[in-house]
Amino acid sequence: MDLFINHTNHPSAQWSEEQLQAARQYGDVVDVPFPQIEAGLSEAEVHDIAEAAAGRIAELKPSAVLVQGEFTYSYALIRLLQTAGIRAVAACSERQTIAVLNERQETLKQSVFKFVQFRVYDDG
Repeated sequence: MDLFINHTNHPSAQWSEEQLQAARQYGDVVDVPFPQIEAGLSEAEVHDIAEAAAGRIAELKPSAVLVQGEFTYSYALIRLLQTAGIRAVAACSERQTIAVLNERQETLKQSVFKFVQFRVYDDG
């Protein structure tokens, strides 16, 4: 069975139908929770967490893994996945900002992110 792993802080149950359809092109969508990466961790500690996650993910033999979150962890994990021959992707969205005036005459901005595509992290 082909799998698309969602390794982000955004559960796939909250995705748009467009994003789910794009993910399903790679296989069944499975959420693998993104770890809490504390700001005080050393580079070595972050790398150890990434290595452990890469091992768990590799055991699932995914077709692709969506990796987005804390930058240094994501970078380490993406490199480990690429080394293992596993495709890592990013979700690409367009931000649409709407400004509204509330009852106190304050301007509030709301951003809506519209999914466009998954883009493969280039290992070149």
